[in-house]
Amino acid sequence: MAIRVLIVDDSATARAVLREILEADPMIEVVATASDAFVARDKIVELRPDVVCLDVEMPRMDGITFLKKMMHYMPMPVIMVSSLTQSGAKTTLEALEAGAVDFVPKLHSHIYDGKDEMKDELIAKIKIASKIKIFKRELLNPQQANTTSLAETTNKILAIGASTGGTEALKDVLIGLPRNAPGTVIVQHMPANFTGAFAQRLNSLCAMEVREAKNGDSIIPGLVLVAPGDYHMVVRRSGARYYVEIGSGEKVSGHRPSVDVLFNSVAKIAGANAIGVILTGMGSDGAKGLLSMRKAGAKTIGQDEASCVVYGMPKIAYDIGAIQMQVPLSKVANSILASI
Repeated sequence: MAIRVLIVDDSATARAVLREILEADPMIEVVATASDAFVARDKIVELRPDVVCLDVEMPRMDGITFLKKMMHYMPMPVIMVSSLTQSGAKTTLEALEAGAVDFVPKLHSHIYDGKDEMKDELIAKIKIASKIKIFKRELLNPQQANTTSLAETTNKILAIGASTGGTEALKDVLIGLPRNAPGTVIVQHMPANFTGAFAQRLNSLCAMEVREAKNGDSIIPGLVLVAPGDYHMVVRRSGARYYVEIGSGEKVSGHRPSVDVLFNSVAKIAGANAIGVILTGMGSDGAKGLLSMRKAGAKTIGQDEASCVVYGMPKIAYDIGAIQMQVPLSKVANSILASI
């Protein structure tokens, strides 16, 4: 049975291009399009689509407000389609926090120019989204960061990799870590211009300092470095100092930044002086790198199936023996602290 998709976008051109992209795949059927949230609401009630493809900026009601209402009254998988402006990045991150499964960036001011570039990503994410069970969301009080401290500082390195669903999973993990937790390096599959806003959002929520990594940044306790979108990040060492190196290069495991690239460098440089964590995400990026870390003596942790948005990367890592401890997302932070 085909995956039934509703496209919601105020641009007639965008709706036409998205329909053309999706209907080229025999497994996807576009059941309707809508120009705003009110039309979309009626279409959802009438047609009950499997996945909604949702724009962020729309007239009468913006996409974030509409998404929050959907997640409360009629939860279903939503893929956001957003521009790559800085404000759009922040808005897209708000959408992920509100319950969107994932997002696909509009790479050009005229969406038709980026049609071929976004085709494979959009189709793949819609197919993944269609298999995800979405639960009703209530209005919750913000979580409070762990403001306690470790008894002693540590020079260990914490390396974390994530993809689909990872923006919220990473928030939950980092909020659970104290201000002097091990120096942390993160690869979250995310395009350029989004990682800066993502790091700023985490920094406002966490006890640790979080920022987008720059070439040569030292890895020190209390600091989290997020790999910039479209650049690989590796760990290097000079004497007793660990630092990151940012570079381009070919995609690895289908991604840039790649979790495998980061984990392999941590295995080589830090060995047993590291902790590796792999969180929710589709595909296999990070599994082999995490196995390298475990073979080098590092402690390794994987998110379990029940708490993953997509049990892809952690599953592959578990299947090949890369994971020592597989735990629910709610226990990942404590498992990290127990491994120090």
